Amino acid sequence: MTATMPPQTETVLEFPDNRLLIDLCGAYDAHLASIEKALEVQIVRRGNQLSVLGDTGAVSQAASVLNTAYARLEGGRTVEQAEIDSLLRMGDTEVGTGSRQGDQIEMPIGEAIEIQTRKKRVEPRTAAQKAYVQSLFDNELAFGIGPAGTGKTYLAVAVGVSMFIGGHVDRIILSRPAVEAGEKLGYLPGDMKDKVDPYMQPLYDALNDFLPGKQLAKLIEEKKIEIAPLAFMRGRTLSNAFVVLDEAQNATTMQMKMFLTRLGEGSRMVITGDRTQIDLPRGQASGLQDAERLLTAIPKISFNYFTSKDVVRHPLVAAIIEAYEADAEA
Repeated sequence: MTATMPPQTETVLEFPDNRLLIDLCGAYDAHLASIEKALEVQIVRRGNQLSVLGDTGAVSQAASVLNTAYARLEGGRTVEQAEIDSLLRMGDTEVGTGSRQGDQIEMPIGEAIEIQTRKKRVEPRTAAQKAYVQSLFDNELAFGIGPAGTGKTYLAVAVGVSMFIGGHVDRIILSRPAVEAGEKLGYLPGDMKDKVDPYMQPLYDALNDFLPGKQLAKLIEEKKIEIAPLAFMRGRTLSNAFVVLDEAQNATTMQMKMFLTRLGEGSRMVITGDRTQIDLPRGQASGLQDAERLLTAIPKISFNYFTSKDVVRHPLVAAIIEAYEADAEA
């Protein structure tokens, strides 16, 4: 029996601004090459037109990616390889889980949501990320749950910096559980700060992306920005602050309850975590899982979920996460 070949289609796309077309194609047509490889299509450039040839469904998706990327450029935004990879994973729209009730939110990727910081503008790249950022502005308590590389912490810190420089909060407080993952704290050299700081380094890295070095150091010295282990939060009331608890899957049930009840007047709190990377001792319940079970029915608490499709690091990271997810389901 002879296998039937899928129908071949050719679509011609016209882009009137040749300068934007150059950016759309990428250096040495790298963006076009990525689309060709991912969707198994052929793209030929003729003047200000791109001809896309291949399977009907793939041609339609390639055209959608190209049109959405061009619309970004027309809006004054950039198109880097990461944006092309994101559009290839999602197409022109993506359904993301955004509300506490798990409602499906369909958002066009081309629609811009930007976070302004002192050093740069930050733009969520996927629909789930956009729903997450929107929930951070709309809710006093929000959860971001999903695998590594999906921007949960990075976007939360960006929103915190934006709200701080806009005068909406008086300070930023970033925290993490100092849970050992194969290496004992006591074995590390130095005093307690020296031992704890490596656990907090991802939070410092995010802040350095959004604030000039001297200003960041001054704000930390003035306690306008605090970065501290979760254990240091006990007994405090966090008022007029933007508070982030990162790696919350490593908080115990009692620690999570303690942290959540620190929320004070005029504050916003964000809890981020990855349920697949729990480093607590065997038999110890994760406070993140308990919070998810207990709090989903409470109004004004947002639960936002991410998948491997929302990974914005190297494309291999998404493939690695998908491989582990498939193994867990086997």
